[in-house]
Amino acid sequence: MGFVKNNSIVREIWGNADTILFIFGGAAAEFSLNKAVDWLYFTGKLPADPLGRLFSTVVYAQKIIFSDEETAHNAIDKIAAIHQAVEQSRGQQIPDWAYRDVLYMLIHYSIAAFELLERPLTVADREEIFDVFNRVGARMGLKDLPQNYEQWLVLREQHLQDNLLKSHFTIDLYKQYLKHLGLFRYLILLEGQKLVVPQRVKQLLSMNGASWLKPFLLLYKFTQKIRLDSILKKAILPTDYAQQIMALDRMAINY
Repeated sequence: MGFVKNNSIVREIWGNADTILFIFGGAAAEFSLNKAVDWLYFTGKLPADPLGRLFSTVVYAQKIIFSDEETAHNAIDKIAAIHQAVEQSRGQQIPDWAYRDVLYMLIHYSIAAFELLERPLTVADREEIFDVFNRVGARMGLKDLPQNYEQWLVLREQHLQDNLLKSHFTIDLYKQYLKHLGLFRYLILLEGQKLVVPQRVKQLLSMNGASWLKPFLLLYKFTQKIRLDSILKKAILPTDYAQQIMALDRMAINY
């Protein structure tokens, strides 16, 4: 039996490279503001290679979502073990709220990215997304997880208000995004983030005005229909990672 049902909306969301890019584009903005972002700097891996970190995170997420229950549990346990090793190295514990923030982000951006690119989700779809990631948190042993989607909505807003802060880490991370993406792709990232991040994130990052990227999404959807989207992706995505990111669609099929 799969950790996630074969016909689950979660598999549809995470089996699409385009949706995944918007999920992690939004998360990249919110991560930079999280009061626990210093943990991501402790190992140095995130600032040194933010795109590589993104790709490895996606691989783990897809392994959980598209695998049988035992394999998914093993992947979750491995993630927990990696974090525990970091905690031992630093001699501190990552706060529980920081773990919950990550889960809350995955829920929010899964919904926001899919609705931006595809269609509005039903209440049942949203509850399914919540349930999958909440079970990931439960497997990791996190405390004080929300009991249902409605409770998550309240706690998500509370976390946005309490746990975000623009800091020198925020500024440095965006410098790293620019360095690794180049100016053109960096500007696309900023405009894409505007389309999926909550208002609180927009305020803290001074994201003003509407995104000029939205009209281009209509063009992109047209290129999908005439099968030119792969050409457009290759033009936009960083050369070192373009093939890996485009392969995410195939990875989901192969699980």
